[in-house]
Amino acid sequence: MAVMRYSEALRLAMTEEMERDDSVFICGEEVGQYQGTYRVTEGMLSKFGPRRVVDTPISEIGIAGMATGAAMAGLRPIAEFMTWSFALEAMDALVNHAAKITYMSGGRISCPVVFRGPAGVGTQLSAQHSQSLESWFAHTPGFKVVLPSTPEDAKGLLKTAIRDPNPVIFMENAGIYGQRGEVPEDTDFMIPFGQAAVRTEGSDITLISYSNMVLKCLKAAEALEKDGIHCEVIDLRTLVPLDMDTVVKSIQKTHRAVVAHEEWKNVGFGAELASRIYEQAFDYMDAPIERVGGADVPMPYAKNLERAAIPTDLDIIAAVKRALA
Repeated sequence: MAVMRYSEALRLAMTEEMERDDSVFICGEEVGQYQGTYRVTEGMLSKFGPRRVVDTPISEIGIAGMATGAAMAGLRPIAEFMTWSFALEAMDALVNHAAKITYMSGGRISCPVVFRGPAGVGTQLSAQHSQSLESWFAHTPGFKVVLPSTPEDAKGLLKTAIRDPNPVIFMENAGIYGQRGEVPEDTDFMIPFGQAAVRTEGSDITLISYSNMVLKCLKAAEALEKDGIHCEVIDLRTLVPLDMDTVVKSIQKTHRAVVAHEEWKNVGFGAELASRIYEQAFDYMDAPIERVGGADVPMPYAKNLERAAIPTDLDIIAAVKRALA
């Protein structure tokens, strides 16, 4: 195991896969000479050259279209969006082409492309650059949707995404690029999709989340432990496919649940998750499911207003206490 930052784990995964497979390449705005806005692709241009680390024009629909076409032609592109908020410019290429081509070709054409980049809210990037959009893509058949919360998962899940024959939406929370953790150095280390992780075990209530919000759930669980409340924290890791077996098994033990995410609460992924829990585990529930999500407003720029719009560990603690009455 090596200790490295979340961003370094992503770079390691891409480097190992590019060394293993000549069909893998990176494309995106400033991924080469500038070495990535968040330095995720630092040093990769000098290592692999401009044919495999491709600086593109400032055109998200161009990036998505080129990557989709390259994947259809047999390559394995990793397309970086400078931020997932910019991917809205490319929704036609993503939703109507990348996600649907295998279905529309009757399975004759595969589309092994990874669309990745920073996501999440905060850091004073304001309304157009600070959005958590995972539900938009989880809603679209044809995509796999991945949101790692740790450096280890960042490496293992990205390697799985690059080798997957389907289009993968890979969202990296910008707020945790600097987070450090142990990462396996094994070049064959991979984490399967659809396999949630139980981060802490507990008996009183289940906290279910993904990406940066998992860290807030863990912080809340640590604080609640001092009050004698034992939380089980589940990190979904992938929204599509979704590991409901782990969630249901936990609720059969704890009988209560809080679902938490940074995106808007209204029609957020927590609503889908709560619905599935009611469908599959209603008889085990002793209290209504609590949802924690972002305020239903465009993200403010002012730091105090931004702070008020983003859910925190204190919001999770309050939700737990409501569920426990």
